[in-house]
Parts: sequence; C-alpha cells; structure tokens
Amino acid sequence: MIRVEKLGITDYPDALARMRAYVSRRADARRKADDESWNDELWLTEHPPVYTLGFASRPEHLRATGAIPIVTTERGGQVTYHGPGQAIAYLLLDLRRRKLGVRDLVCRIEDGIVHCLALYGLEGLRKPGAPGIYVRPKSAPTDGPLAKIASVGLKVSRGLTWHGVALNGCMDLEPFERIDPCGYPGLRMTDVCSEASTHVERIGEHLPDHLAAALIAAIDG
Repeated sequence: MIRVEKLGITDYPDALARMRAYVSRRADARRKADDESWNDELWLTEHPPVYTLGFASRPEHLRATGAIPIVTTERGGQVTYHGPGQAIAYLLLDLRRRKLGVRDLVCRIEDGIVHCLALYGLEGLRKPGAPGIYVRPKSAPTDGPLAKIASVGLKVSRGLTWHGVALNGCMDLEPFERIDPCGYPGLRMTDVCSEASTHVERIGEHLPDHLAAALIAAIDG
C-alpha cells in the first residue's frame, strides 16, 4: 500500500524537516522491529520559489539567483528550482521491505511521469545517464535538443527513501535561466502548459496516481 497525502503549498524547509523526521522515526521503528504498521507514503505539495542543491552540487552552477532562497539538501543530483505551478511528489518508501533496487525505483518513477504526461498528449522521453523526463519542444526543430519537463532527485539510506519528483506543470520558467539546471549549462527547461495541445488542469491530482500505480506494479507485480 502507498498512502497519498496532499499537503497543499508548503515552505521547502518545512517539508524537508518533515521528511527527515518521518524517515528518522521510521528507521528507529525498524531497528526495534516495530515498523510493520508503517506504510509507504507519497506526499504531494507545491513550494514557493526556492533553489535546492543536491549534496554534490557545484557552486558554479548557481549563476544569478537573486533574492530566491537557496537550500542545501542530502538528495542526489545538482541544483534545481521549485516554484508555484510545479507538482512535487515526495516518495517515502522502504525498498528493503519491497525488495526493490534504486535503479528499478527510478525507472518506475519515470514510467509514472511518462504515463501522466500522456494524459496531455505529450511523449515523455528518457536520456541515458540523465535521470528525469524530457520532451521534444513544439517550438523547436524535431531534430533539436530535448527539453526537461520533470526532475528526479532521491536520497536512499539503509533502504529508506525521501525527496522525489518535480513535474513542471504551469509555471514561470525564468528562474531556471539563472542556474545550470541539474548541472547542465544550456539545458532547456519546459512545462506542460508550454508543450501540451490540450487544456491543462489537475496535474497535481494525476501525478500521484500514476506514480503510485507504477510503484505498485513494481512492488506487487
């Protein structure tokens, strides 16, 4: 079972503290062999503007962040931006219990994003060695570079996961231009509203359903 909790709009530091506390309590319960009542959880939220850094982020990828706050975290990956109109899904899973590896987890997460994008007529694509989901921008040549529409950044410790997925729904993309997104200079970021040919709504409602379905297929299938 994966329990979905909708948190609404949360300040990033508060969400980060809540994730850390949850994982700490769950790890403590597991050490005491008292964790059978703990469910895997998916938290859906949205953040005010913030840049977040993975544990290995390099300062040169922050170019002109201005007044937007910067928060360093323990997740994998480099710098990214979170802001209004972006659907965030945090995944708090016990991979040991589910006998699920990290690589397979990332693959299943990406499957869920791809299925969600298909609702809006978009083909989600993968790039080897670059986690996340990309699309072919409708305003660019068909043989041009892909644009990133969803990012995946996780922390896994002793089989417990936190952090997760950011899907760009309908948002101001300008803050991405002040950084090298995910550590790639010149990487183009886009969102569903910019690329979809259909009316865009309820992205934040659809995303957790598709992620949960993809994870359950891996866990229980």
